[in-house]
Amino acid sequence: MAGMDIAVTGIGLVTPGGIGVGPSWAAVCDGRPAAALDPVLANNPVRISCRVPGFDPDSLLSARRAHRLDRFVQFALVAAHEAVADARLDPTTWDGARVGVVLGCADGGPGTVEEQHDVLREQGADRVSPLLLPMQLPNMLAGQTAIEFGATGPNLVVATACASGATAIGTARDLLILGRCDVVLAGGSEAMITPLVMAGFAQMGALSRREDDPASASRPFDADRDGFVAGEGAGILVMERVVDARARGAHVHGRIIGFGATADAHHMTSPHPDGAGIEAAVRAALADAGADPDDVQHVNAHGTSTPLNDLAEARMIQRTLQGDPLVTSTKGVTGHLLGAAGAVEAAFTLLSVEHEIIPPTAGLCIPDGRIDIKLAQSATSMPIDLALSNSCGFGGQNTALAIAPA
Repeated sequence: MAGMDIAVTGIGLVTPGGIGVGPSWAAVCDGRPAAALDPVLANNPVRISCRVPGFDPDSLLSARRAHRLDRFVQFALVAAHEAVADARLDPTTWDGARVGVVLGCADGGPGTVEEQHDVLREQGADRVSPLLLPMQLPNMLAGQTAIEFGATGPNLVVATACASGATAIGTARDLLILGRCDVVLAGGSEAMITPLVMAGFAQMGALSRREDDPASASRPFDADRDGFVAGEGAGILVMERVVDARARGAHVHGRIIGFGATADAHHMTSPHPDGAGIEAAVRAALADAGADPDDVQHVNAHGTSTPLNDLAEARMIQRTLQGDPLVTSTKGVTGHLLGAAGAVEAAFTLLSVEHEIIPPTAGLCIPDGRIDIKLAQSATSMPIDLALSNSCGFGGQNTALAIAPA
C-alpha cells in the first residue's frame, strides 16, 4: 500500500550474546557461541544451554516489580525499555490508546509453574503463591508490557511455537497498515530453560548432545550437526508507519515491507521434508513486498542445527531464491530462543541491513554436502537492498519477514 511502509525506529535485545543491542550484535558479528554446561540442568539427559549472561532483574527493574514477574516477562520489559528509548518516544506523553503491544511466546512461564508445583507437592495447596497464574500466563507478556508503558491499544500475545516472535511482528505490521495503532511494541520473549521442558526436548531427540564441547554444539547447516541448543531472551521492536516516523524526525533502522505466514499441515513436530510451507511463506512475504525471489540478497535462516530443519530450509532457499543470497544462522551464537527466536533474528536482520554486515554462521565447520547454498562463514560486509528472516515452529508454523533499508 503506497505510503504505508512500516518503519522500525527502536530495537531492544536481551540475548545469550549479552544484555542490550550493542553486546548482542557484537557477539553474533564476532561469531562467539554462548552455549555452555548449565548447572540448572545438572540432572538432565542434556545439560547444555545458552543463558543470558549476568541478568539481574532486581537492578534492571525494581526489586519489587521483578519479584512479581516470571523471567520471560522480565526479559521483555528490559528489551522494551531499550527499544522505546532507542525510538526516542516518551510513554508519559504519548496517546496510549494509539499504542499497541503484540508479542510472541511459545510457553509462558514454565519456571514459575515448576517452582509452584514443587511447593504444592512438598508444602500443600495452601502454600501455592497467589501470583502463580498472573506470573505464568502467556498473555501477561503483553499485559505487563502495557502496564509498564501505558499502552492501552490492541494488546495480544501470539503463539506459533518457534515462529511466535516473527508472527507478532507481522501481525503488528498489519495493525499499523489498517490504522488500528500509530505505534506498536512488537517482538517475542522466552524463558523455557527449565528441567522439565528441557527433559521433554531431550526425550524427543531434538537437542545436541555434544557435551564434551558445548561451544560447538549449535552448528547450523554443518555436516555433523546433531540438534539444537536451547536459548532464552527477548527481542522487541518499536514499529511505526514510515510517514509518521519521518514526520517526527525519528531514526529508522529499516523497514518491514513484507510478511508471509503459512502452515505445513504435515506433522506435529517435523517440518515438511521439501520445505513447502516455508517456501509458501517466503513467496507470500515477497509478493506482499512487491519483490521477486531474485531480489533477495541475504537470508537470516531459521537454521536450528537440527538435521531435518536445516536440510529442508536449505533446499527451499536453493530452489526458490535464484539470486544466490548470502545465508546465515545466528543460532550458532545464541542457540535457539524458541518463541523469541523470530523477533531476535528479525532484529539482527535489520541490523545487517542497516550496518551492511552479515554475521557468520558460528559453529559451521564443514557444510552439509547435500546443501548447495551460499553460507556466511565469516562476517561479510555488503550492501543489502532486500533481506528475509525465516522462522518455523512445531505444528508446521512458518513465517517470513521481508526487510529493506530505511
